[in-house]
Amino acid sequence: MSNNLDPLSKPLNIQTIQEIDNLDLPAMQKHHVRILAHCLQILKTINTNNSSENQNKNALREWCDNQSRKFEDKKFSDLFYEQLESTAKKLNTFSKRIGKNIKDLKIDDLVLLVKQS
Repeated sequence: MSNNLDPLSKPLNIQTIQEIDNLDLPAMQKHHVRILAHCLQILKTINTNNSSENQNKNALREWCDNQSRKFEDKKFSDLFYEQLESTAKKLNTFSKRIGKNIKDLKIDDLVLLVKQS
């Protein structure tokens, strides 16, 4: 997944979106892959996988807080943080299971994860 666009405003580029749309999957599974790809790109952007778990949570919390300032909504930040943290755990567990680093996951890997869910 390349970063042709500003990763903070649009983590997925049009090529990635089209790649997902062209998958031979039911619509709900495509949507799940799209959400995972979006979260994965956010995690890559804030580099949560390059430091200790405590620092990861702090970087993730800070990123979510910064995003919520646009809306002046603390509840948004809390919910967004919970969702991203949960997805980060799922992606980390999956990446370890298949012997990859989370930053090396590709669309095919996310499809495998979705099919296993």
